[in-house]
Amino acid sequence: MLQSLHIRNLALLEEVALDFEAGFTAVTGETGAGKSILLGGLSLLAGERADKTIIRQGAAAAEVEASLYFAAPERIDAVLAELELPPCEEGRLILKRTVPREKAPKITVNGSLATLAALQRLGEHWIDFHGPSEPRRLLREACQLELLDLFGRAGETLAAYRAAYAGWRERQAEYQRVTAETKLPPEQVDFLRNQLARLDALDLSPEAIEALERDHQRMSRAQELRELSGGLSAGLVGEEGLQARLAALLREGRQLEAVDAASRPLVERLSALAVEVNDLGGEFAALSQQLQFDAEQAEDLDRRMNAWLEAKRRHGGDLAAVAAAREELRRKLAVQGDLAGTLARLEKEIAAALRVVRERGVALREVRTRTARELSKVAGRAIGRLGFARADFQVRIVPLPEPGPTGDCGVEFLFSPNVGEAALPLNRVASSGELARVMLALKTVLADLDEVPLLVFDEVDANVGGEIGGVVGENMARIAREHQVLCVTHLPQVAARATCHLVVTKDQSKDRAIVSISPIQASRKARLSELARMLGDRSAKSALAHAEELLGLRAAKS
Repeated sequence: MLQSLHIRNLALLEEVALDFEAGFTAVTGETGAGKSILLGGLSLLAGERADKTIIRQGAAAAEVEASLYFAAPERIDAVLAELELPPCEEGRLILKRTVPREKAPKITVNGSLATLAALQRLGEHWIDFHGPSEPRRLLREACQLELLDLFGRAGETLAAYRAAYAGWRERQAEYQRVTAETKLPPEQVDFLRNQLARLDALDLSPEAIEALERDHQRMSRAQELRELSGGLSAGLVGEEGLQARLAALLREGRQLEAVDAASRPLVERLSALAVEVNDLGGEFAALSQQLQFDAEQAEDLDRRMNAWLEAKRRHGGDLAAVAAAREELRRKLAVQGDLAGTLARLEKEIAAALRVVRERGVALREVRTRTARELSKVAGRAIGRLGFARADFQVRIVPLPEPGPTGDCGVEFLFSPNVGEAALPLNRVASSGELARVMLALKTVLADLDEVPLLVFDEVDANVGGEIGGVVGENMARIAREHQVLCVTHLPQVAARATCHLVVTKDQSKDRAIVSISPIQASRKARLSELARMLGDRSAKSALAHAEELLGLRAAKS
């Protein structure tokens, strides 16, 4: 759950620090007061992209920081581990995001630098936004199918179908590609074989290529290398080299040892040095001999090096590219060798993959058919509580002529708001207000299945009012038993059911507008005043009495 939120210099908001409790928090305020700033701060922490325009005028940077608590942090810690970020300490996740005007943006997770993609990935696990556009989404079949599968817990069955479907489509794509590679003329096949033979003649192991390049480099500068290594050998073990000088020094050392036995360790070291110089001289001499390339050996090195350089030029700039080109040539020649056989094999594989797709499609359709019956009943009852006493809501499974990415069937939500009228697709019968209520009912039904701890509702109760507003408030309170709920609302019936209440105000009495956010649940007087304002007039006795009644109703039902 969200424990605290600190926002600085975001839009018209200078600074606010808020503490949150579990349960239902309502956010209210005049239209245009800046309620969206609070949700904007949460969106930034959930990974929404941002530009410099969100920074408060005159400020150097906008900053948002939040503390979240997870009673069972294992899931979020697993995500943090995948992202190579520090785990939660005592279940607390600390997110911070800074958007400077001049410098680069900065994101930290539990004190460690993180990317925007990491913030987005974490956001999927702690917050879920439901905005004003949600009801319109309900008109799309993809949204209806998503809600149906969520209610039916069809995730594993759907994943199995999608895996089979992907395999089937891959084989179809392979068939199309092979078909496009028509039989090549003999001269083209000969050309491919010649190219492959040239690559096969090369040893394309990393060790062999490294040795080839090293030996060719040596051969190219053999004379220079021989002179250098020969000079080093002569300087060490030649007639006037270091070895001769050390021999004289060693004789003197032995004389010193005979006079003073304590000098023996020093003389032994001098002796070891003489041995090492002798060995080095011999190795430099051997290296000089190794650099004697005969004409045949030099020609072979040149030939192999030229072949390697030609392969890099033709097929790519590195070993991996050349090796990949060799495998592609082999594949093309293999296909040309038995084009008809390859197509026949792929046809069999496509047919077998399609059988698996159809089998898993049937299993998925069976799950959806059972789920459709249950969702029709449960959602129908929930819709009835939102003012449609005799409405008809149905979920109909629609078979598809061919398997698709999401199954061999689609779904259609049918609705009739009035008794005696046939249920028709939502986009043909539902007004905006009716859509909003249907979506709220479905969200209420599905809330228990949502594992995300914080649900944010941004005016999803728009186009709903009167007695239905009270039912919406009850639904929000019910969802808040299993989730932390943050709801931006204009309905006093909804706000009154909240256990926490934030009021957003905008002060334009000075040179610039200033937005502030204040918790008022601790002051009954302040809360009554805000509810009365939402009812029409904070100073009217009737509005205050109604506000008192709404708060009393919440207390009675809690």
